[in-house]
Amino acid sequence: MAKITGVTPQVKDKTRCNIEVDGRFFCGMDLETVVRNRLKSGDEVTEEALARMQLESEKQTALDKALTHISASMKTEREIRAYLARKGYLEEVADHVVEKMKAYGYLDDEAYAKSYAESAAKRKGSRLIAQELRRRGVGEEAIGAAMEELSDETESAKKVLGKYLRGKDVSDVKTVQRAYAYLVSKGFGYETARAALQELSDGE
Repeated sequence: MAKITGVTPQVKDKTRCNIEVDGRFFCGMDLETVVRNRLKSGDEVTEEALARMQLESEKQTALDKALTHISASMKTEREIRAYLARKGYLEEVADHVVEKMKAYGYLDDEAYAKSYAESAAKRKGSRLIAQELRRRGVGEEAIGAAMEELSDETESAKKVLGKYLRGKDVSDVKTVQRAYAYLVSKGFGYETARAALQELSDGE
């Protein structure tokens, strides 16, 4: 048996409490669930029992919070799981929420990758876009599919380059070198950066 050593209101959400077990944070729990089960510091309880309390009582609450979180912009599965973990929900609750959101069509990493890549391609190269998608937890297959749908990257690089060079002396060698480095820093490949600069040079 474990011992509850703390039941304290969450700072940012007074309708939830943090539950500590044996001196360490165990989970967050809805205040109604805490009251209904009469949980208090000093109670002896198994961690499995606490997990069941949270799972059964907070499935809908966690789903509602996740849906509100995703309403402003699309999120990946990893981002939703991280959000729920920050709220103190256990993995079992997150599993339930993710399953429901996928079934409802609110969570789709492949669609997220395509939408993100299409938007980001206006200001970034495919290499950087792929890195950012990986950080968000998108799988390689979904990233590959999103990259395949991008339009000509050289054209995107030329647009980014045009904004960067606006008002600058394009005949200056150092300016051109800095422009090349800028394109590479934005995730465009070396050949793409060279091609964009070459086309600009030909145009000038």
